[in-house]
Amino acid sequence: EGNMVRLEKVNNRNVWKLLKLRVHDDQKNFVATNTESIVEAYTTLAAGGNAFPFGIYDEENPVGFLMIGYGVDDDWENPPEIAKNNYYIWRLMIDKDYQGKGYGKKAIELAFDFIRTWPCGKAEYCYLSYEPDNTHAKALYESYGFRENGDKIGDELIAVRKL
Repeated sequence: EGNMVRLEKVNNRNVWKLLKLRVHDDQKNFVATNTESIVEAYTTLAAGGNAFPFGIYDEENPVGFLMIGYGVDDDWENPPEIAKNNYYIWRLMIDKDYQGKGYGKKAIELAFDFIRTWPCGKAEYCYLSYEPDNTHAKALYESYGFRENGDKIGDELIAVRKL
């Protein structure tokens, strides 16, 4: 574990396994299903936006799902100011059978590695959002330097980190 963890772009070969990954029942209010995320990726791309959905793999095992976004598409009503021309850790989930093994931390590091290839050009910030009562996510992201900026997406709190 650790150095064999990698991202794999969602494709026709892996998508069905990634759709089967699940969080624990008591986490379902905190994170969208991977089906919802992949639908959102498609509709974002169709609207001229940017979405980068990935499976998180340990060697050949899919252990989670990560999605990066960038900027604002034509369909996004009232986007927060931070969304313009910045990167977004849009989704991060680790399957219930693989939680508590450090994959979330590794996925954040891999997310930064990917963002720093600047697929949509350079940016100053990376941001993300989480439910106010998702204390586990808040603590994890704070440990990587994300700080709440007082803004929201829906009822989720936005946290920001300089790239």
